[in-house]
Amino acid sequence: MTPEIAAPCLVGDIGGTNARFALTAGQHQALSHALTLSTSAFADLQSAISAYLQQTGVSGIRRACVAIANPIDGDWLRMTNNAWAFSIEATRAGLGLDELRMLNDWEAMALAAPTLGAHELEAIGGGTAIKDAPRGLLGAGTGLGVSSLVRARSGEWVPIAGEGGHVSMSPGNAREAAILQILWRSWSHVSAERVVSGMGLENLYRAICELNGEACQVTSAADITRLALAGHNAACEEALDALCRLLGNVAGNLALTLGARGGIYVGGGVIGHLGDYFARSGFRAAFEDKGRFAPYLQNIPTWVIRADQPALRGAAMALGVEVSG
Repeated sequence: MTPEIAAPCLVGDIGGTNARFALTAGQHQALSHALTLSTSAFADLQSAISAYLQQTGVSGIRRACVAIANPIDGDWLRMTNNAWAFSIEATRAGLGLDELRMLNDWEAMALAAPTLGAHELEAIGGGTAIKDAPRGLLGAGTGLGVSSLVRARSGEWVPIAGEGGHVSMSPGNAREAAILQILWRSWSHVSAERVVSGMGLENLYRAICELNGEACQVTSAADITRLALAGHNAACEEALDALCRLLGNVAGNLALTLGARGGIYVGGGVIGHLGDYFARSGFRAAFEDKGRFAPYLQNIPTWVIRADQPALRGAAMALGVEVSG
């Protein structure tokens, strides 16, 4: 039995753009004091947490767990899609904490996955999950996060953090190959993250404009998404469609690699802003488009995570606190 938590713990979710924080209120209770800050406004994690505590008027926190969009490899962290660089131990001491746990943000998402209810998941396509089979997770935001979840022989779910967002991106058709030919001029290695993320949408749009022989009219992922969803710009529409299809390609590769018959979970801010467009996109078709193994993938369900702050829920679970949705 999980012990009761006597005092609230701080949980965080740090991405390339936003730093989200909240407090645990106790076992099986909702998170409290949720606040989102801009990472660009702070020099490092310690200053962001200090600002959170000051703005919420909270004191006396002794334990914290922070999910971060970065590999956790030793004490020193330097973020891939952010200027932050810091020592975990120095941050713990500077904040006066007894414990500061750091984990990959999609490891936290994997921890949260078994707790997600049917109302927090939107099914995209068909398939039926096999109860104890491996599950895969990926999400497009500032970068592309990837993780997995496997059932141990002892019965508990074990999250596996990885850097699957940096696998090599392969084209699924001639048009995608032409886009990658352009991107290879800028990067000798075009990873999945270079095309399936916020910055990836911008890269796709610029490459498509070049292929079409036209000038770029917008620069930001937000504007590209807005114009694409409104049907006001053909290059933006193609870029958004390409992102969804390429995400399906990567998700299918993940499912095959893991044997993820327990399902694939899709999240991240980019997909979260697409509303019902994503279900109509080419994501699922590209997910299943694996030749002889198309029938295998047709049986694997894919879901969009619609839960509120699932990474914070996973960070709480790493501290032994089960949070209600």
